[in-house]
Formats: sequence, C-alpha cells, structure tokens
Amino acid sequence: MSNLTIIVIISVLGPVIGSLIGVLRKPSPVFTYNMLSFAAGVMLAISFLELIPESIEFSSITICVLGMLLGSLLMYGIDRLLPHIHPQLLEQEQGRQLEKTSTYLIIGIFLHNFPEGMAIAIGTVSDTRLSLAIAIALAIHNIPEGICTSSPYYLLTQKRLKSFLVSSSTALPILFGFLFARKIYQHISFDFVGLIIGATAGLMIYICADELIPASCNKTTNHSTIFSLIFGAIFVVLLKGI
Repeated sequence: MSNLTIIVIISVLGPVIGSLIGVLRKPSPVFTYNMLSFAAGVMLAISFLELIPESIEFSSITICVLGMLLGSLLMYGIDRLLPHIHPQLLEQEQGRQLEKTSTYLIIGIFLHNFPEGMAIAIGTVSDTRLSLAIAIALAIHNIPEGICTSSPYYLLTQKRLKSFLVSSSTALPILFGFLFARKIYQHISFDFVGLIIGATAGLMIYICADELIPASCNKTTNHSTIFSLIFGAIFVVLLKGI
C-alpha cells in the first residue's frame, strides 16, 4: 500500500470512526476533551514547526503572512456564512430545535472539511510525512465531530444505519478537497504554493483557537488537557525525527 493511499484512508477515518461511536456508545466527556486538546497540540506544532517554515522556503515571509491571513479569514468567513455550531450546544437542546441544530452542524462540518482536505494535500508539493501528520491531526479532531453529528441524528430518527451514513458523509469533502488540491498543486508557481501553505497554517491555527482549545477547556479534566496538548506537540517533534 502506497503512502498516498494510507494518507487518504487516515484523512477520511475521523468522521467515519466518530460517526460509528456516536450511534453505538458515546465516550466519556474527559476522553473527548483530551482528544480535542491533543489534536490542537498536533495542529499548532505542525503550523509553527512545519507549515510556516515551508511557506517561507517556497516563497517569502510576506507571502507567508498573507497566506496565514487568507487561511484564517477563509475559516472566519465560512463560520459567518454558516456557523460551525459547537457540539456542546446539542446537549442543551431538545425536539425540533435539536433537529435544526444537528442538521446545521452536519452541513457546517461538511463545508469546513473541504479546506481541511486541501490542507492534507500539502505533501504533494512538500514532504509526504507532513501530509501524514496533518491527516492524523485532522482525523483525531474529526472523531469528536463525528460523534456529535451522528449521536443527535440517531436520537431524533432512531435509525442507526441512516444516522451513521449521513454523519459519515462529512468525510467526502475531505477526499474531494484532497484530490482537488493535489491536482492544482502540480500546475502553480512556487509563490502560490507558499501562499497556500501559509493559508493552511492560518486555517489550522484558527481551528485550534476557535474550536479545539475552547472546547477542551473544562474543569472536570483536572489539567489533563494541558498535557494532552503538550503531548500533541511532542508527537510532531518526534515525527520530525523519523
């Protein structure tokens, strides 16, 4: 099995695994918080240790900065157009309000996952190892999201298979984004590649600041999420030495 195939499989596993868990049995909140925090540590370390230096190497500091701003503004714009409803809200809603919220959550995650797929394809023009690290981080980040989309949908419909399939479909834009980016990366200049890599860093930093870190901050974890974040960063550093 080629490295590219492994990366593609890992990239779509997050929503699928999360969706399966959501219709079977939800994990404890503490476990979920630590997963989110670990993913944040991985994504922040990748952004600052890998993506930003890569962007500068391909282009320049100015283009890298512009890319970071572009990536963060892209995610902000998507949030404004279709809010990425935070999973905690689902625990507070019932009835038709829960139905509306869970539907919006599925649609929101569907749209958010396309640029994530593009981020995974960075290894096409850079280092395959970097694509693998990004794919692992995003897969870990997408497992709780899969849980939080399939679980309320199953609660509403009482149809386990349908809930699993609907929630798992959020993996499709990851695959489409990956294939689209892999195609265009082969036909653009180094400066534009640097801009996209910088935008990927901005996108991932935004996800960490807006979603992962705030969602993982909970008093019941007894500071374990802090160490999960640190272990996530250590994971990237160790991967760098392989």
